[in-house]
Amino acid sequence: MENKYRIPLQSFDKIYRNGMPSKIKFWFWGMIGLLLLFLFLPWTQNIKSKGQITTLYQEQRPQELNSPIPGKIIKWWVKEGDFVQKGDTLLQLAEVKGEYLDPNLVARTQQQVDAKKGSVSFYKSKIIAANSQIEALSLSKKLKSEQLDNKLSQLKNKLLGDQAEFEAVKNEFELFKDQYERQEKMFKEGLVSQTQLQQRNISFQNSLSKKIMVENKVAQTKQEILNNRIEKNSFEQEYTEKISKAEGERFQSLSQISLSEGEVAKLENSVANYTIRNGMYIILAPQDGQVVQAKKSGIGEMIKDGESIVVIVPKKVNYAVEMYVRPVDLPLIDVGQKVRFIFDGFPSIVFSGWPNNSYGTFGGKIVAFENTISDNGMFRVLVSEDKNDRSWPSQLKIGSGAQGITLLKDVPIWYELWRNINGFPQDYYKKEKSEYSSKKKK
Repeated sequence: MENKYRIPLQSFDKIYRNGMPSKIKFWFWGMIGLLLLFLFLPWTQNIKSKGQITTLYQEQRPQELNSPIPGKIIKWWVKEGDFVQKGDTLLQLAEVKGEYLDPNLVARTQQQVDAKKGSVSFYKSKIIAANSQIEALSLSKKLKSEQLDNKLSQLKNKLLGDQAEFEAVKNEFELFKDQYERQEKMFKEGLVSQTQLQQRNISFQNSLSKKIMVENKVAQTKQEILNNRIEKNSFEQEYTEKISKAEGERFQSLSQISLSEGEVAKLENSVANYTIRNGMYIILAPQDGQVVQAKKSGIGEMIKDGESIVVIVPKKVNYAVEMYVRPVDLPLIDVGQKVRFIFDGFPSIVFSGWPNNSYGTFGGKIVAFENTISDNGMFRVLVSEDKNDRSWPSQLKIGSGAQGITLLKDVPIWYELWRNINGFPQDYYKKEKSEYSSKKKK
């Protein structure tokens, strides 16, 4: 019954190769083998991050030119977009502070300095005169003291003589007194005449008078000695006062010299400051570069000290890329490590795991990384151009974007797939770090 209604189709045999040997198993196992070979191919682990173009050195970055003093703009010598060389005049300022408006301020201050220096010279001459006066008074005091000492010595010798004479007169007086008393006793007994008694009395009175005279002479000599000592004390006090007065004037002059020298130093400092300030009215270019972003415009505008005037982009630049990595990737970063970059505006074909087969990328080396976290929660890494690789484009500009691929360890593809499935980080290894360190030392 079935054979009766069966209709043979020739197209079935032509199209479906019915009855011919199949190659599906061959291709299946071939694909499996290729997949296994693919899984054992090397894969370069990497860290991808975004960054922007900057400079390797701080002085090569765009810098604001600030006004060192407050002033008023009276003339612009450049306009935005102009290229200037170091030392070129950018603009001219005029003074606005009252204490600096005098055009002869430096000259007048210098006159004050010269006057103070003359005052110092006068005080020095006064000190010399005071020293001469002190020396003269000291010498005069010495001579006067020696003179009084000699006179005192003479008076002492005279006193010794007077005292010796007084002793002799005193003995003679005692003798005449004794004779007179005996003569008076004999007169009372009638042994001598009154004439003889009177003669003895006269001799006794003469001896008494002589004794009084010599005694007065001794007292006078003692008074002269006392007067000499009083005179010496008086003259010493007088000369001491004169010397002290002269020394006081000398110390006063020294004090005036110190004050005047301090004022001279202060005025000389003012002269230097005024001279330097006069040179600040002309704002010069600190280095070669392009003038951009003028903050002030026109004539007569006021600016404050420290206020930004223009921005200068340096002409000579060593470009670098600043990029940021996650904290988990920081242990994998080291100085000297290689990085591949894709710069904005430059076409490229990138194979992430095979950097050598990528097209349009540029090489770099890590030169530094910060040990403190940034405001964005990541760590900043600075990368410079790799001199042994393809040169970076000359059209790069500061601030343009860049995508970095930091190259790490080479691992099989199957390991990289297993690591990503399990969420493990890239391998932390030390061999490459030691190589980077040895290269850095070389």
